[in-house]
Amino acid sequence: MFERLDAIESKYEELTSELTKPEILGNYNQLKKLSKEQKDLEETYLKYKEYKQIISNIKEAQELINDAEMGEMAKLEIEEGNAKKENLIKELEILLIPKDENDDKDIIMEIRGAAGGDEANIFAGDLFRMYSRYADKNGWKIEIIDSEVGAAGGYTRIETKVKGENVYSKLKYESGSHRVQRIPVTEANGRIQTSTATVLIMPEVEDVDIEINPNDLRIDTYCASGHGGQGVNTTPSAVRITHLPTNTVVTCQNERSQIQNKAQAMEVLKARLYQKEQERLDAEVGSERRSRIGTGDRSEKIRTYNYPQNRVTDHRIGYTTNSLDRVMDGALDDIIEALINEDLARKLKGE
Repeated sequence: MFERLDAIESKYEELTSELTKPEILGNYNQLKKLSKEQKDLEETYLKYKEYKQIISNIKEAQELINDAEMGEMAKLEIEEGNAKKENLIKELEILLIPKDENDDKDIIMEIRGAAGGDEANIFAGDLFRMYSRYADKNGWKIEIIDSEVGAAGGYTRIETKVKGENVYSKLKYESGSHRVQRIPVTEANGRIQTSTATVLIMPEVEDVDIEINPNDLRIDTYCASGHGGQGVNTTPSAVRITHLPTNTVVTCQNERSQIQNKAQAMEVLKARLYQKEQERLDAEVGSERRSRIGTGDRSEKIRTYNYPQNRVTDHRIGYTTNSLDRVMDGALDDIIEALINEDLARKLKGE
């Protein structure tokens, strides 16, 4: 562990030196790259410096332990120093766990009504509102890429881009099947019904992450439509892109121009192809995939929202809270923090 920490310390100080050079300061791309690299190491570097200072303080106190006047104070400092040392070692172990390379990326989020007809679509709309409120509280921005409104409300499908700081690191655990138990507004007899909606979270993919051969694409254009299917413009601004090798289809009609919709659709296509590749790699190491908190599998029932009991339960970690009303208003912090902590605990155990 300490060899790795020494290497991080050396690298951080090397980057500090590099960032003062005129040729780096005059090169925006290189400056941005090295600054990000340094920032990624900063927390571990500072924590290690703190650890080394504690060790130095303990050594100095040990030299005074037999001093008639300073001995008792030295013993107290050694005791306090050892306690701080143990806590810092635990913090450093956590910091050395490999980070998910996608954690600081923006995301593409897709929500679909699944089992339950109109009620499933209404619930998909409720989930979209929940995530929108959570995004607002975090200062994130949500952009709708494409959507299909349900006949009774909500969405049969809605795709959005969520932009902000460390979005993927917080929302990556949300992929899966979300189950709702409540009396639907569409239920005439007042019976509790169970319905589901699925959520898919994909990191936004940069050009360097995945390449697409233009010859593998079929691009169709059509007139965008609004609620109920009525035409909202008379020019073919909406775009449908089909990736022929994988038969992956994406559409976008939210922007005003065909060029903007095509650019948005390409972003979604890249995210989908990247997700497919990640799932393929995960399947090759099945035991590792099963041990993770979020697999991204739509069929995995991850959470139940029980309205009669005002209860939310995350089945992956056995977490329950009786504050469904607050959760649906965007108060997701406690659930997401519990998921992050459990994921961290599993990684520390080597799972």
